[in-house]
Amino acid sequence: MENAFVLELSESKFRELYVCFCGYARCEPLHSYGPAMRSHYLLHYIVDGKGTYQTGERKFQLEAGEGFLIEPNSLVYYQADGKEPWSYLWIGFSGKRAEEYLEDLGLNSCQLTFRSQKGQELKRLVLEMMGCSDGSVTSRFRQQSLLYGFFSILSENAVDRGRSELSKENFYMERAVTFIRNRYSSNIKVADIAGHLCVDRSYLYKLFKNTLDMSPQEFLTEVRLSRAKELLSATKLSVEQVALSCGYRDTLVFSKAFKRSTGMAPKEYRREHWKPGKMDPGENEEILRELLENEDLKKLQKK
Repeated sequence: MENAFVLELSESKFRELYVCFCGYARCEPLHSYGPAMRSHYLLHYIVDGKGTYQTGERKFQLEAGEGFLIEPNSLVYYQADGKEPWSYLWIGFSGKRAEEYLEDLGLNSCQLTFRSQKGQELKRLVLEMMGCSDGSVTSRFRQQSLLYGFFSILSENAVDRGRSELSKENFYMERAVTFIRNRYSSNIKVADIAGHLCVDRSYLYKLFKNTLDMSPQEFLTEVRLSRAKELLSATKLSVEQVALSCGYRDTLVFSKAFKRSTGMAPKEYRREHWKPGKMDPGENEEILRELLENEDLKKLQKK
């Protein structure tokens, strides 16, 4: 259970970056959220206490003064500590340049957590934002300015990730992760990733082992199977359709890889984790429309 104060907003007139919702909560011991997905970016900042944040196979133990990023359509789980449950504030946002602005803060798929010593100021901004609830033009502009103020504070502790100052290794890793996230549903292989970066496979392997402690193939498989878990638990796509949408052209190969990772077959996993209500309204249909545009899935539908 959590004592939460939340402000949800209707469609914004802004396009580059805008607030979707925000809130503040004091959690009871072991209060948890998920596993679930959201359609917007979320930034959580821990005001006091501690807890755990998990996405995919990555797990973070966090405490007061730290925060975490939730990316759109990522399956996440977080839980308050049993003895020192956290209180946190959050801002949900979207926009055409949201990903770019997060990069300016040093946040992306490789770096999902952050620190700030200005917790009280961040809390003040969110509470003031929640006070702008009358829907007036003045309130909307004030919310927008507070959002940029929030980003401004976080930027003070951000590592400059501009390409001119990025290390070569970080630059290659970012490009590799982006390539995988954008192409995992197609039949890409490690050689394709290396070719995209114009590096040899041994160098690519070294990059991934040093940065993520896993091989490129292991990371690609994790991305595909994490997406498969999301689709199995939140859509009515068949196992064959899930396999194809996650980059597996052979359903048997997919099923074996899935069982090796989770300990259960895809259909068994769906029975155990079927939670369609965990997705935002309309997101299930959006995913179905997107996936069924895939030519391979169209062929499968006709069989």
